[in-house]
Amino acid sequence: MGPLEAAAILLAGVGAGTINAVVGSGTLLTFPTLLAFGYPAVTANVSNTIGLVPGSVAGAWGYRRELVGQRDRVLRLGIGSLLGGAAGGVLLLVLPAGAFEAIVPALIALGVLLVLFGPRISRWVAARHGDGGGEHWWVWPAVFATGVYGGYFGAAQGVLLMAVLGIGVADTLQRLNGTKNVLAAIVNAVAGVIFAFVADVDWLVVALIAVGSVIGGLIGASVGRRLRPAVLRGVIVTVGVVALVVLLAR
Repeated sequence: MGPLEAAAILLAGVGAGTINAVVGSGTLLTFPTLLAFGYPAVTANVSNTIGLVPGSVAGAWGYRRELVGQRDRVLRLGIGSLLGGAAGGVLLLVLPAGAFEAIVPALIALGVLLVLFGPRISRWVAARHGDGGGEHWWVWPAVFATGVYGGYFGAAQGVLLMAVLGIGVADTLQRLNGTKNVLAAIVNAVAGVIFAFVADVDWLVVALIAVGSVIGGLIGASVGRRLRPAVLRGVIVTVGVVALVVLLAR
């Protein structure tokens, strides 16, 4: 690995950590970056997932004030994320590599669409907050399903989680964003543990993304919340579209 490649992966990790803490679509930066440097799709995915774990933890730590009083909710929904992330990680390893490479363009397209329509989802979420208190029964199964998706691939996992939590749980969006960061960290961590033992991992890539994502996670939890969302979405969508074009042209 040359210095230019290492620097690009490190910077992608910083961007992913920042975006994951604020919005949740950082994989759409790191994964295409690894593909551009010639890493096989499955190796890029598992290395990226492990590398983003420290950044997810850093983002959750940055939102610790918003997490006060949410212990029971985080523990309950965290079990769903744990089980879902494990199931998604196992699916990635059990299914043929060709199956993952075939479905990756569709997953990236889904991630881009979720980011693109993020403002509409947010408005819908905000409008539903006047529907009363409590937590709808379907939130736990939906968090589990999101965990499966996150363990398998993970792009825009945070957008999905915010939609689920915002529509199904009566609380402020900032507090729910803190919950989202913890749940995403759990999914990445459990899938990462599975990958670390049985998958083809590039540990230098993991280290670069990990360092970058920790820096980005701390930035995202503090300064990042003041960045213009349209700028972040524009970057993510652009990178995702480029990745789609590259993958479909191969």
